[in-house]
Amino acid sequence: MLGLLVLPGFLLLALLLQVTVVDLIRIKGVVPDLIFLLVVFYAFWRGQREGAFWGFVAGLMKDFVTGNYFGLNALSTAVAGYLVGWSETRLYKDSSLVVAALTFLATLISQLVYYLLLVYLQIKISLGLALFGVILPSAVYNALLVPFFYRKFYRLYLRGWFRMGQF
Repeated sequence: MLGLLVLPGFLLLALLLQVTVVDLIRIKGVVPDLIFLLVVFYAFWRGQREGAFWGFVAGLMKDFVTGNYFGLNALSTAVAGYLVGWSETRLYKDSSLVVAALTFLATLISQLVYYLLLVYLQIKISLGLALFGVILPSAVYNALLVPFFYRKFYRLYLRGWFRMGQF
């Protein structure tokens, strides 16, 4: 039962931090995505189905707060959660380095999906600007934060804090 409150609670806390203080650690216009990190961690532990579900929920929360292009964050984060969840049984969960690499790739994919959805909506942004100005720096930034957070959340996960039923 605790798990039903813990993950949504951490997602809300991450969302609150994202819209209030994360801007203070902006580097050349790029900010880390704390909500995305939680989705990657949870998807890596629980698999594709829950990764996609919680990625969708987390992305929807971001869409509600940002108010821009409703649904794009939900779809792109759900795709990333699904793909990260695919590696649940295939990669070593104790290594922050593995999770950092996974986070880097997941951020790339999520941001590319977001970019493609913007293109589909006929919003023109040059691919070079998007790739080198936002997508790659975001992926690096998110991956660099993994060693600071992953072990703490992984210990909580092993203690059963995130345990809940299947979705």
